Amino acid sequence: MGYKVNHKRVRRLRNELGLKTVYPRPKFNTSEANPSHKKYPYLLRNLTIECSNQVWATDITYTAVNGHRAYIIAIIDLFSRKVLSYAVVNTMDAEHCVEVLERAVRHYGKPGIFNSDQGSQFTSEMFTSELIARKIKISMDGKGRALDNAKMERFWWALKYEDIKIKDYQSLPQLRLGVQSYVNFYNTKRYHSALAYQTPDEVYMQTCKENNKPYSKSGPSTLIL
Repeated sequence: MGYKVNHKRVRRLRNELGLKTVYPRPKFNTSEANPSHKKYPYLLRNLTIECSNQVWATDITYTAVNGHRAYIIAIIDLFSRKVLSYAVVNTMDAEHCVEVLERAVRHYGKPGIFNSDQGSQFTSEMFTSELIARKIKISMDGKGRALDNAKMERFWWALKYEDIKIKDYQSLPQLRLGVQSYVNFYNTKRYHSALAYQTPDEVYMQTCKENNKPYSKSGPSTLIL
């Protein structure tokens, strides 16, 4: 705005206003691969995603709660960006990932393609067998290519920097309630420029109706442990 100030004035004003800066911590690897697991090719390169339930994506992220790690597993629809199912847990076991998948399918049907990274939870026979049994095509990001799952990463950024890092939850139950509240907001009230300033819920419902596919009016399926 044209004001000339030095760093000392900025620091003083920050202190007076009680402002704090959120710094990203060194990244903890939630995508550690298991060399013995089968890897699947990436199917989304040059693919035009035209409707809801064409492609779903999943990922795991972590945060700290009162000095202890907590993990969030989520599945989103890549066309609408709607969060279909998620879990807030204290371990990264493949069983949790399977449960999140099962609830998403139960509420929203199934996608044509399911995309994940090459983390051991998603390459495990326990998880891939669920996709194969439902005749869902399996797609996996290239090793070390976070941009292959960019929309999933964008949701994690929004969740952390618009909610978790601001509110500083002190217990796992608090975190679960906070994530539940934010996901409901994200799906139903957060407008996206990439969606022509519509919400994920609006876009998901609209394309499901256009393609004569069932649409669940319930909120995202949640795992509470």
